Amino acid sequence: MDGAQLIIDGQEALFADYDLALADLDTAKHDWVKVPPADRIKLLSGMKDGIMKVAEDWAETSARKKGLVPGTAIAGEEWLAGPYATIAGVNAFMATLSQMDGKKFIDHLPTRTLPTGQLGVKVMPHTIWDRLLLSGVNAEVWMQDGVTAANLKSHAAGAYDIPVQDRVGKVALVLGAGNVAAITPLDVLQKLLLEDQVVILKMNPINDYLTDFYKIAMKPFIDGGFLRIVKGDATGGAYLCDHPIVEELHITGSDATHDAIVWGVGKEGAANKKAGTPKNTKRFTSELGSVSPAIVVPGPWSAADLQFQAQNIATMKLHNSGHNCVALQTLVMPKGWDKAPELMENLKTVIASSTRPTWYPGAEQRLDTYAQNSGSVEAIDRGPNAPAVLIGDMAPDSLNRSCEVFGPALGVKELDAKDAESFLIAAIEYANTELWGTLGANIVIHPKTIREIGKHRFDEILADLKYGSIAINTWTGLAFLATACPWGAHPGHTLDDIGSGIGTVHNAFMLENTQKVVIQAPWRPFPRGLLSGQFTLLPKPPFFITNKKQNKLGKLLTRFQDKPGWLKLPRIFLNALLG
Repeated sequence: MDGAQLIIDGQEALFADYDLALADLDTAKHDWVKVPPADRIKLLSGMKDGIMKVAEDWAETSARKKGLVPGTAIAGEEWLAGPYATIAGVNAFMATLSQMDGKKFIDHLPTRTLPTGQLGVKVMPHTIWDRLLLSGVNAEVWMQDGVTAANLKSHAAGAYDIPVQDRVGKVALVLGAGNVAAITPLDVLQKLLLEDQVVILKMNPINDYLTDFYKIAMKPFIDGGFLRIVKGDATGGAYLCDHPIVEELHITGSDATHDAIVWGVGKEGAANKKAGTPKNTKRFTSELGSVSPAIVVPGPWSAADLQFQAQNIATMKLHNSGHNCVALQTLVMPKGWDKAPELMENLKTVIASSTRPTWYPGAEQRLDTYAQNSGSVEAIDRGPNAPAVLIGDMAPDSLNRSCEVFGPALGVKELDAKDAESFLIAAIEYANTELWGTLGANIVIHPKTIREIGKHRFDEILADLKYGSIAINTWTGLAFLATACPWGAHPGHTLDDIGSGIGTVHNAFMLENTQKVVIQAPWRPFPRGLLSGQFTLLPKPPFFITNKKQNKLGKLLTRFQDKPGWLKLPRIFLNALLG
């Protein structure tokens, strides 16, 4: 038997396994819609137990596969963006489901009317633990027009409003992400808990080493017949996408993959897209990344501010070696600002000290292409074990504008402005009109500058920024970790102009018709922030690439999420202060 025949036989066997898994799910979908919230909570509680069984092996395996040494500070990223974020999401969903009767969970969410007339819903801080562990962090969901405080419950957890006897089960395909470990299980929970669908999860070949960990972590749902996890390459993915039992799709990935599924590839895909005749007509939700900006607003920054915010900006770029869907790609700076040179020098110093290797397939080729298509490029050397970070200008044909580099490269765009307010307006216009995608944007702005602009006016300006997550003085990655926040593109994308995708995930309060999340962190860390009048206990955030205790904090915070308790706080606070 030749190699080609072996491949064909192997694919046929794999497809047969897919068929069996889908047949099981097709039966179980009718049972899943009848599972009451109390029983769903039991399944999630079992999932917490499963996560803790594998948490250490999960985090350490992820670290090794990405070229990190387990136990080192930077390896803590794999705790925070893996077991921690997953178990935090599970806890949040359990809390919501426990108050599903009458949707009492909505009663605890403060609301306000925004300058635009929209409803703002405050989702953080929500618990005493939020106020202690994320002291000073606030997150608000801006709802779409038509949602009011009076009808908010009608725009939350809609699947639970349908009488049980009228619910219709569905089978969903989730195509797993290859970069961040928490994405995939949280995407699965979106389908199970918010959309009432059973799931076949097709692992991404890049990180299918996580399969056994996921099977243990999500064993209660697998044992119940509501989840199946399979492996496979692009051929297997295509088979599943077109399978008659699969009724809906979700992907965290690239717009190119999305379009290949919906329209087809090559000339056929182009013709289908032009004609408006999708090859795959199933409902398809997605999170597809963006060219994410960080807008640096001029203000009265101190030398310490310039150092701290350089760490903040470097984290936006180099967390996970830049292999993130909201990795910073375009730094928008005020031209002629007297503090800009010092900020940039501080930023380059932090970048040079971060030696995490690139690991995502194709990174080297993308960096080469970036260097050839980004005007004047400066390479920041990081030693022999990590590629240089490329900082390019914003030439008209620069890749900074049109597509994700998905690696350690960024562009700098300078804009003229007579004052902070006019600069912010110009920078938002630039981000909206010149940069691809709408997933996440960051604004770095001194609190005094916000006061000078005026909070009401500042909110009016923010309303024009068309991104699904907006981070003020932090990175949008914090909105990803805080699973109370809906995570997804700004609404308005369509199948033929998919941009950063359609729909949201995470969203533990199950809000519907959301527009964006605005998450804000303290300008200065504790204790410096407290001494300057900020009432916050938050030190350097644990996800900063410069945090010296990230690995210990990742473990401690994961264990805290498993069983919260006051006695666990002193060790967390001590390591946070030492970070």
